[in-house]
Amino acid sequence: MTSQLFTPYKLGGLELANRIVIAPMCQYSAEDGRATDWHTIHLGHLALSGAALMFLEATAVEPEGRISPQDLGLWSDETEAALARTLAAVRAHSDMPIGIQLGHAGRKASVRAPWTGGGQLGLDEGGWQTLAPSAIPFGDHPRAPLALDLAGIARIRENFAASARRSVRLGLQAIELHAAHGYLLHQFLSPLSNQRGDDYGGTLENRMRLPLEVYDAVRAVVPAHIPVGFRVSGTDWVPGGWDIEQTIAFAKTAEARGCSFMHVSSGGLSAKQAIPLGPNYQVPFARAVKQATNLPSIAVGLITEPDQAEAIVGTGDADLVALARGILYDPRWPWHAAAHLGASVKAPNQYLRSQPRQFRNLFG
Repeated sequence: MTSQLFTPYKLGGLELANRIVIAPMCQYSAEDGRATDWHTIHLGHLALSGAALMFLEATAVEPEGRISPQDLGLWSDETEAALARTLAAVRAHSDMPIGIQLGHAGRKASVRAPWTGGGQLGLDEGGWQTLAPSAIPFGDHPRAPLALDLAGIARIRENFAASARRSVRLGLQAIELHAAHGYLLHQFLSPLSNQRGDDYGGTLENRMRLPLEVYDAVRAVVPAHIPVGFRVSGTDWVPGGWDIEQTIAFAKTAEARGCSFMHVSSGGLSAKQAIPLGPNYQVPFARAVKQATNLPSIAVGLITEPDQAEAIVGTGDADLVALARGILYDPRWPWHAAAHLGASVKAPNQYLRSQPRQFRNLFG
């Protein structure tokens, strides 16, 4: 039987060779928002993996939107030029479609890279004043965020659009808006972090307002053939927080505006979250969005085995599966999955002689 994981798929105007997506993964290796040689190495070897689509890491639309001072950004001619150099090097040796995740960290910004301990940076340590829907700190951060005023909201909305214009100039082929993992757009969605009394807070309709306005602003400056979708958290894993019912309502509203896909993750908003980690633990959220809408859905989270990914796609739980830590650990995961499932995958000419003799059609 033909492997469903290795069947083609059309995402908006983008033709994908199979159903494997490389999820955005922060590298904490930029310099003032500019991509470095590390990004060329990192993206270059993942672009040879045989996956169908790769998303760049969360890319800040303004300096204050970085998670850490080492985060990638796309807010200036300098950050655009640096990313252009990296993309040119990668594309010289791979035709894998590349998308970008645009985001703003909000109250989770201004922290140390994880391997240096994480935690909020002081203003005397290179940190900055964070921004949020409401002046509620994240976890044990000692410095509360500043509640955004309407001018600040308008600026951020326009900065998303400006970064989207730069993404189009760079030839990026898909745009994912980061409304998950407790970052700014998620902070507006969740009643745990959004306690505003104006048109951007309170009711579900109001809490959805900024993410949808950001979508509209981005969609307006991006050609129709380029898919624009969302990364969402299906739940906060905290009672009284964002949940799957609200996620479905958001997905339906985004679909009506022309949204191209939903990439469904979970958590990240509250230190009180209680996540039942295990294989496929987030797949039910992707399934629920897919069943409630006609949106293409991407499942992600502890998807590590070929048969597991095959079942997710084959049973219709999701249209695509995304790998993050698993593909860092095994950058040739799609090759190994294709071999296991009796499918074929594209490999660079320089590596064709590595095809194991027992898998004579692995590289087509």
